Amino acid sequence: MSNSNFLSRRELLRASALGFGNLAFLGLMAEQAIANGTLRDEFHIDPKNPLKPRPPQYPATAKRVIFVFLHGGPSQVDTFDPKPLLTRDHGKPFTGEMPRIVSSPTGNLLKSPWEFKHYGESGIEVSDLFPHVGSCVDDLCFINSMHGSNSRHGAALLELHTGSDTFVRPAMGSWVTYGLGTENQNLPGFITICPTLSHGGVNNWSSAFLPAFTQGTPIGNSSIQAGNAKIPFIQNSETPTEVQQLELEFLRGMSQEQLAHLGVDPALEGRINSFELAFRMQLAAPELQEITQETDATKKLYGLDDPKTQNFGHQCLLARRFSEKGVRFVQVTHSYKWDQHSDLRRDHASNAAEVDKPIAGLIKDLKSRGMLKDTLVIISGEFGRTPVAQGDDGRDHNPHGFTTILAGGGVKAGIKYGATDDYGFFAVKDKVHVHDLHATMLHLLGIDHTKLTYFHGGRNYRLTDVHGEIVDDILA
Repeated sequence: MSNSNFLSRRELLRASALGFGNLAFLGLMAEQAIANGTLRDEFHIDPKNPLKPRPPQYPATAKRVIFVFLHGGPSQVDTFDPKPLLTRDHGKPFTGEMPRIVSSPTGNLLKSPWEFKHYGESGIEVSDLFPHVGSCVDDLCFINSMHGSNSRHGAALLELHTGSDTFVRPAMGSWVTYGLGTENQNLPGFITICPTLSHGGVNNWSSAFLPAFTQGTPIGNSSIQAGNAKIPFIQNSETPTEVQQLELEFLRGMSQEQLAHLGVDPALEGRINSFELAFRMQLAAPELQEITQETDATKKLYGLDDPKTQNFGHQCLLARRFSEKGVRFVQVTHSYKWDQHSDLRRDHASNAAEVDKPIAGLIKDLKSRGMLKDTLVIISGEFGRTPVAQGDDGRDHNPHGFTTILAGGGVKAGIKYGATDDYGFFAVKDKVHVHDLHATMLHLLGIDHTKLTYFHGGRNYRLTDVHGEIVDDILA
C-alpha cells in the first residue's frame, strides 16, 4: 500500500473538524441543560416510587385522559363535517387545488350517502351514522380543522400518538405519566386496551427514551375480543404471596448493592419497579377487568347486550373503570377498519354501528358519575378522507382537513371549532395541527408543553418538539 492511501495528521483533523464541532456542541448543550435544571429531575421523580402522583405545574382542569382511537381514517364529510356544496356538485370534476394524497388518479366529487341532522340545544349537525353521539353534542367540542403532516397510515399514527411521523418517540400517554405520575400505585399510569399491532405497533404506546415506568401496558390487542383480553403475567397460582414478597425484597437488596457500585442505572431501577408493580397488580387489576358487578343498565348503556357493539363497548367500559381507579391515561382502539378506499357506504355504516353507542355510553356514564368535568376524552382517527371518489364508492386518505372530538376536562361544550373548505379538502379556518392538540391536552392537565422535557442524545426533547400552540378558544 502506498503512502498516498494514508491521511496526514493535518488532513485527518481537517476531515473530522465537523465531528469535533458536533462533540463540542453536544457538550455545551449538556452543560446548559444541567445549568437550567432540566436534566430529568424537572418533575422531581422519586426513583423508589416513580409512579407517585406529582402536582401539575399550574391549576389543571383535567386529571386524566381517555383516548378513543378510530384506526384507518374516518371520513369527516360523512360523519361530523357536512358539506352542502359537495352534495350540490356531486359527480362533477374537482377544479381546485388538489392536495398531496396517496393514490392517483382521483375521481369526481362524491357526496355523502348519509343525511345530516341538527342535535341538541347547540344544533350541531351530525351524520345519520352517529345518532347516539348526536344525542351528546351539547357535551362535545368538534374540531373540524384538524390537520397533520403525513398521508400514510404508519407515519400518521406515529404523529398522532407520539408527535413525530418520522422517528420513534415516546407516546403521549408516556409523556403524561412522566409528568404527573398516576393516582393508583397498584396500576400502571398508561394502559392501552386492544391496541393495533400494525402501522407502528408498539411504537404507538412505547416509552422510547423516557424511563421504563412510563411505558404503555397493553391489554390484549386488536385481534383479541375485549372480553378475553387480560393484562398478562399478573396472576401466580404457584408461588404464595408471602414468598413473592420475600423474592422481591431479595431482588431489591441485590439491586441496591449493584447500584452502590455502578451509580445510577435507570434500566435496572426500571426492571425492579416493574416487578414490584406487577406484584401489586395481582390484587387490583383482575377485579377491575371483571365487569360482572356492573348493573344491567350500565352494560346496556355501552351496548354490551348487542353483538354488534359488545366488543368496543367492553373496551369503553374498561376505560371508564380504569380511569375511575386512578389510571392517568387510557386508550381504546377500534381496530383497522376505517380505511374505505372502496365500499364506503357498506363499511363506514358497519364501523359506525360498532362504535356509536359505546362512545355515547362512555360520555354519558362519565357525566353521570361526575367524572366528565375532570376527564379529557379525545376521539379521533389518524386523518380524514377526500371529498372526491376513489373508484365507484371509496375515498382516499386526507391529512389536510379532518375532525377530532373532545369532551370534558375543561373544554368548551356544544361547539364547533374551525372549518374546512367548501368541499372538505383543506382546513382553512382556525387550523389545529396535531402538535396543537398535544399542547392543548397538556395545558388542560396543568403542564406547560414547552417545559415537559427530557434530556436525551444531547438535547431536550418534548412531545411537541419545537411546535405546538394551545388552542385557547376551546378552553372553558
